[in-house]
Amino acid sequence: MSTLEIKDLHVKIKDEPAHAEILRGVDLTVRTGEVHALMGPNGNGKSTLAETIMGNPRYVVTQGDILIDGQSLLEMAVDARARAGLFLGMQYPAEIAGVTNAEFIRAAINARRPDDDQIPIMQFLAQLDQTMATLEMPDNMADRYLNQGFSGGEKKRNEILQLMMIHPKFALLDEIDSGLDIDALRIVAKGVNLQRGPEFGSLIITHYQRLLDYIVPDYVHVMKDGQIIETGGAELAKDLEKTGYSHLKAGESNA
Repeated sequence: MSTLEIKDLHVKIKDEPAHAEILRGVDLTVRTGEVHALMGPNGNGKSTLAETIMGNPRYVVTQGDILIDGQSLLEMAVDARARAGLFLGMQYPAEIAGVTNAEFIRAAINARRPDDDQIPIMQFLAQLDQTMATLEMPDNMADRYLNQGFSGGEKKRNEILQLMMIHPKFALLDEIDSGLDIDALRIVAKGVNLQRGPEFGSLIITHYQRLLDYIVPDYVHVMKDGQIIETGGAELAKDLEKTGYSHLKAGESNA
């Protein structure tokens, strides 16, 4: 079992004053074998947490730590964090002209393997074909430039394709359900659920219970004002669907 630990994390935007913190003391532990959902109002730090864990240089850690299996990630670059087992499914995936999906995914897989143990091309293509079929993606998606000209749903499905091919220890999935119709949501959720197991953990950022009907979380956390203010089981998300967030205040955590 591996563990991703967030300890007393304080974060601000680079070049902003120290008092203008976005995250103000986040404590969270995610273990492999667990799926955590992170909910809360817009603008309260959910995406900042995911980007900071992954090492986006726009965000500066002013206090606290981020660790995988006891090893701090704070001095690691983004690629080193990926090799350590992190994966970020972005809310707005980038478009990269000139690099095909297949090329990008194979490079990402090989970056996590020793130079003398690169994935054989035929093995890679067989796995890619099988995974794309699982996600009901057309064959030509492998040869298209990364996310270029993709619809919103295609981009999100493509993020899950990368997740399934790379097999990280921990996936940070930032609003993978936004803009998806019901069929695309079902397929994306299917891909995440197929990854569930003792060697995989996930933190899923979402606003909507509908995603959690398909991916039932082990834990639900509510973030407000840069802090996790409440933690519960899957039923917490259903309660929030009825009550909203306005009644919750920092310092009233049930964690």
